[in-house]
Amino acid sequence: MRKLAVSDIKDLREYERERDAFRSEIIAMKKRRRLSLGDLLSIVFENAFTMRFQIQEMARAEKMLRDEQIAHEVETYNQLLPEPGELSGTLFIEIDDSDALRSWLPRLVHIEDHVHFIVGDRTVSAREEDAERLTREDVTSAVHYLKFAFTPEERRAFADGPVRLVVDHPEYQADVTLTTEQRSELVGDFAA
Repeated sequence: MRKLAVSDIKDLREYERERDAFRSEIIAMKKRRRLSLGDLLSIVFENAFTMRFQIQEMARAEKMLRDEQIAHEVETYNQLLPEPGELSGTLFIEIDDSDALRSWLPRLVHIEDHVHFIVGDRTVSAREEDAERLTREDVTSAVHYLKFAFTPEERRAFADGPVRLVVDHPEYQADVTLTTEQRSELVGDFAA
């Protein structure tokens, strides 16, 4: 997948002119790229458009005007983009209640090691990006950045389906079959 460059990020005034339309486009795209994994988890599969949106919104909120500031954000978010043959997803633990969150985060330690695609008879397991910052032995983070590397054969099987995304953590399980639309949306990431 093509990485972002500083030149891809619009200055604040230019971004404000396009923001409403771009935001609507990204919301629709993320809807196609989001999978609910039971009641507590979801994953959004990232691409250059979703990452550009993240950077644009951060630059807007932080009022970033200097190229060095933008360059730092571009470098950080580019690490989350998939390489050829990969999918990259942001896994969210979606708990709004603070008491429930305090209860679940210690129970879901190493959740990132228990997320897998099942493609035909093959299992493609997640690996976490930024694990050294996000992984602790006593409590997990509410957000994890995951990558899944597929062989050429697995990519072909992914396109043909069926494909399942499975969470098999001792404290939490989910099993979701991707729709044809979801598979088609994500297959484009392999070649991009």
